[in-house]
Amino acid sequence: MSLDRPTAPDPYDLLPKAGAFTVTSDHVRPGEKIDLKHVHGSANGENVSPHLAWSDVPAGTESFVVTCFDPDAPIPGGFWHWIAVNIPGDATELPAGAGTDDDSLPGAAFHVRNDFSSRDYGGCAPPQGDQNHRYYFVVHAVDVPSLDVDQDASAAVVSFNLAFHTLGRAIITPTYQH
Repeated sequence: MSLDRPTAPDPYDLLPKAGAFTVTSDHVRPGEKIDLKHVHGSANGENVSPHLAWSDVPAGTESFVVTCFDPDAPIPGGFWHWIAVNIPGDATELPAGAGTDDDSLPGAAFHVRNDFSSRDYGGCAPPQGDQNHRYYFVVHAVDVPSLDVDQDASAAVVSFNLAFHTLGRAIITPTYQH
């Protein structure tokens, strides 16, 4: 069953412009289907966050925020799968499984609640038979050591704060269809 709707625009085209840098992964590739290892348990996956590594970050970067967003979810605001906040500025990667809990993140970094209502990585889980979904894994280079948010902040509040503190974004966009 396809929900017969147009593909959502690139959500980052709608935000204030920011510099670009490089993100790579041992597990996800732009435009390629995500392996079941990184798919949510409700869609028969293992729900393990993928490895992400970044380089060539903008000067002045003091911390990072890592997010995963699905703009193709069949709801008006898309679906947040992962929000890891206040990753130290000297970090250059997150290993696979870093989205398990706050203890799996470096330094004082923490997760805020995703749209599964949990504070961790929630893998891909589009409705069965729906169109191919894009998953924007984004590393945000931030100009302050920590955003002024806590674990109770919503993804929207984190995103709002990022609008004023993002020096650059590194984006990798794999896909998944169930």
